[in-house]
Amino acid sequence: MAAGNEVSSTYYIQHHLQNLTFGNHPENGWSLAHSAEEAREMGFWAIHLDTMGWSIAMGLLFIWVFRKAGKMATTGVPGGLQNAVEMVVEFIENLTRATFHGKNPMIAPLALTLFVWILLMNTLKIIPVDYFPVLFAKLGVDYMKIVPTTDPNATLGMALGVFCLIIYYSIKVKGAGGFARELSLTPFNHWALIPFNLVLEIIGLLVKPLGLGLRLFGNMFAGEVIFILIALLPFWAIWLLDVPWAIFHILVVTLQAFIFTTLSVVYLSAAHEHH
Repeated sequence: MAAGNEVSSTYYIQHHLQNLTFGNHPENGWSLAHSAEEAREMGFWAIHLDTMGWSIAMGLLFIWVFRKAGKMATTGVPGGLQNAVEMVVEFIENLTRATFHGKNPMIAPLALTLFVWILLMNTLKIIPVDYFPVLFAKLGVDYMKIVPTTDPNATLGMALGVFCLIIYYSIKVKGAGGFARELSLTPFNHWALIPFNLVLEIIGLLVKPLGLGLRLFGNMFAGEVIFILIALLPFWAIWLLDVPWAIFHILVVTLQAFIFTTLSVVYLSAAHEHH
């Protein structure tokens, strides 16, 4: 009986951590994966449909809420939605002024998009872990992970986007020659140490997107695993532990959105600086 419980618990954890994957299987062709093994056999170009779907849905929700707040904006007594949106916008404006020292009108909107979008995706974690998997199972869908930031493909994808902007603005602001000189003559301003400088600077440059993506993924994934483990406990223990952990995790999801946004602005600020 104990062995059976162990097997069922293992299957439960693996099931809830498995993405809904679509790809080209060597035997089944283009299809949905029905197991983790099939998902692995689909290779690199397989798509996590749940990650894509929920991240797009949260992006559309962000656009809809802010558009609605903009259309309802009034110079008189503001409503609750307008107050909330204005607080977020003011918070991001203050963050950008404090951390970004260049001149670029795109940075504040980018920071606002990153913060709200990541916050919305993270907040999906507060929904009970069994709700959507059970709902979609009744519709014939085997797997459903609803928190995109627990998928490294999503977090590293966002980090890669920030990295591309870092490279773009480094070249645009400093010029290709200036950016090359910065990489080759920092921190030691001597031609003989250029190879050493290049190794240090290129590693430091590549660590930025990896750190951004893996930090967000690691915190969100760890939180999801704890929610799943709590769900395996007896009924009385679930309520005893799940509610306090959910309340605590509200702080975590907000903090992780803030950290990702702040570091992105700091890195982009460094890309605008002349040395």
